[in-house]
Amino acid sequence: MHIHNISTENSILNQFIAEIRDKNIQKDSMRFRRNIERIGEILCYEMSKTLSFKPISVETPLGINNTFLPETDVVLCSILRAGVPLHNGLLNYFDNAENAFISAYRHHKQNPETFEIVVEYLACPSLEGKTLILADPMLATGQSMLATFEALKPFGTPKEVHLISVIGAQEGVDFVNKNFDDNTHLWIAAVDKNLNDKGYIIPGLGDAGDLAFGEKLQH
Repeated sequence: MHIHNISTENSILNQFIAEIRDKNIQKDSMRFRRNIERIGEILCYEMSKTLSFKPISVETPLGINNTFLPETDVVLCSILRAGVPLHNGLLNYFDNAENAFISAYRHHKQNPETFEIVVEYLACPSLEGKTLILADPMLATGQSMLATFEALKPFGTPKEVHLISVIGAQEGVDFVNKNFDDNTHLWIAAVDKNLNDKGYIIPGLGDAGDLAFGEKLQH
């Protein structure tokens, strides 16, 4: 796997990451969603540099300009519900992309510290020969990302796969590195060292879905 950790170089990305982590600033859910969206835009821009481009000519009012545009058919797939703001950031740049949505959540059985990933809702176009961008803001254990990818397989074989996350734990990064093909790309804005006993990233930021859309009742 090709791992691209954007935080290895200082940029304006640092500010957006700091704000979604800050326990006081993150209470503003609209600002939290917008910062996730901004981070998605930055990751999407960096990822776009690896795509295939074709030459075109554009006629301006004063002449002809020769340039290059992406020739890739893109499908954006986000994991509900936390992935929605990240998806919007990606869609801001790939505005002609097809879209897929999937629900994947942690189902805790008797022990609150153990869980399985349950996939229920899925809407997806054909992936055959296309570029799949799979987005999940928090790459904790990596199990949700893998479960989602497995659920998408009946929809065709993509030409290339890009994973996009905002914050990940090293354990989750290692997991997807082990379980995805070598030619897969992971684009991530920050990598933290640890997970706690409940599988949350430390120091992380908390529950991205709750921060973006409000707390949920557990069932």
